[in-house]
Amino acid sequence: MALSGLLLVGFLLGHLAGNLLVFKGRQAMNDYAEFLKNSPELLWTARIGLLLIFAVHLLTGIRLQLVSRGARPVAYHKKGHLVSSSASRSMLLTGAVVLVYLLFHLAHFTLGLVSPEDFQLTEQVIRDGVASSRPDVYGMMLAGFQHDWLVALYVLGMILLGMHLSHGIASLFQSLGIRHARYTPMIEISAKILAWLLAAGFIMVPLSLRSGLLEAA
Repeated sequence: MALSGLLLVGFLLGHLAGNLLVFKGRQAMNDYAEFLKNSPELLWTARIGLLLIFAVHLLTGIRLQLVSRGARPVAYHKKGHLVSSSASRSMLLTGAVVLVYLLFHLAHFTLGLVSPEDFQLTEQVIRDGVASSRPDVYGMMLAGFQHDWLVALYVLGMILLGMHLSHGIASLFQSLGIRHARYTPMIEISAKILAWLLAAGFIMVPLSLRSGLLEAA
């Protein structure tokens, strides 16, 4: 559970770095997208690896939840949460919602099922005097995030991701045996900061595109 979570955090950091290229403009974003498209071995290795890691993380989470419930088949007469946070108590729920969000995200930007007309956008480029076209990912993102419901959905998904990570990142250190009274509080604070920085970074993209902060040019 901890190792798969660590790998997923690493993926999120890399994915966010790619998404933030949108702030450098159309060319930087489309250059990045073209590089990925022209590197099918890298792209599909990453996709399949991510799918397997996510599956391991999800199945392990469900198993741990079942083991936890099985350890006490008779529920408490009265529940009291003296130490646990709302994020820790809702890990399975937020994880399931993030999974649904991920599937929607893939349907939107990878498969083009949500806005097919935006998915077909292309950009004309000239290399060595020869004109050619390539997918206009920047334009697709700009057009897609003009819909308020879509922006709200992405923002909500990232808030839930932040909740999930705020507990999950700190927990993975404990699961790996890295826990001590001296530095555990620092780890927990750093985990929350990293979790919400990741969420905020992803949220900035749709909000900036919708608000007009990033222009169409």
